[in-house]
Amino acid sequence: MSGYYGNKMITLIDELSRLPGIGNKTAQRLAFHIISMPQERVQELANSMIEAKVSINHCQRCCTITDTNLCPICQDEKRIQNQIMIVEGSRDMATYEKTQEFKGLYHILHGAISPLMGVGPSDIKIKELLTRLQTENIEEIILATNPNIEGEATAMYISKLVKPLGIKTTRIAHGVPVGTDLEYVDEVTLSRALQGRQEI
Repeated sequence: MSGYYGNKMITLIDELSRLPGIGNKTAQRLAFHIISMPQERVQELANSMIEAKVSINHCQRCCTITDTNLCPICQDEKRIQNQIMIVEGSRDMATYEKTQEFKGLYHILHGAISPLMGVGPSDIKIKELLTRLQTENIEEIILATNPNIEGEATAMYISKLVKPLGIKTTRIAHGVPVGTDLEYVDEVTLSRALQGRQEI
């Protein structure tokens, strides 16, 4: 392919194709789009990626990604302060926010327990969750991990840790199809799952 485009273009296509969900054809389309953009727009795009990588960290409270010490949700005093929904990733949190049903706080685990993949409890943000439960006046946690084997295992593990603390522990109802990641579930299904949660 280098005979057609030259090494610089091939390098750009190769780098773009390393992004998740981007195949070679899509990478080529993106590369051609980028080189057709005005110089200043390309510079803005490059700068925004660098600034995001340098500036974004984890919220000191809920562990979501943010460019401040506390994310906007944790800073919002109007949120229900004694209720935490536990999700696997920041995109899951964003998906629930789109439903406008949940008014409490979140805790992002950054993964799920998966012995087959070498991911144990210490590899995700469970320790940070327990610290919150011991220092904040939490009355309920809602386990909203994905309805798959890893998500279920993580939910059960957390529920066993939390039970002795006397905190009400619920699991989202399974209107969410088993084997489906939350970010791909529509808002209506998520709303019904949230409303139908049960104590475990």
